[in-house]
Amino acid sequence: MHQVILNHVSKIITLTPEEKEEFVSILQEIKLSKKEKLITEGDNVDYNYFVVKGCLKASYTDDSENEHILQFAMEDWWISDYESFFNHVPARLTVECLEDCTLLAIHKDAQNELLKRIPKFERFFRIKITNAFISLRARVLSSLSKNTKERYLEFYEKYPQLEHRIANYHIANFLGIKPESLSRIRKELV
Repeated sequence: MHQVILNHVSKIITLTPEEKEEFVSILQEIKLSKKEKLITEGDNVDYNYFVVKGCLKASYTDDSENEHILQFAMEDWWISDYESFFNHVPARLTVECLEDCTLLAIHKDAQNELLKRIPKFERFFRIKITNAFISLRARVLSSLSKNTKERYLEFYEKYPQLEHRIANYHIANFLGIKPESLSRIRKELV
């Protein structure tokens, strides 16, 4: 299991055997079942999570009780409520398992200590956060400038492996459309 995250990290930085050992020593394995919540709105979030197996969604519920999916996370991705994690405020997101999941968790204090002791992890997490920011920005710009069909095609092209793993209503929610619209778009494309 630790080899999965070490392979993930090695795509960005090179670690010595001692650094690898120190890194994996701070990881906590978590197993959750489908529909189980990893984070609930209002929680204080002290962990950053790496997905070893499974798929999760991060969503926001507005004042009218409408859910808005902001992110999916599957194998080799990270997930948390980063506003809560970094700013010590209650979580505004709920993170729920869409499949049975195995995660590796890093406590905030352990991650901060890791960044001090092994500075190359600063680069690793900076690159991960930068890529997440760029992806979120691209998604916002796409939702502002593209029609629903274009957004669906973009989603399918960027995340083809998610198409058959998550419910259609989750995909529709992520795209900001109704499930009926998603069905119509798919029929048009066939």
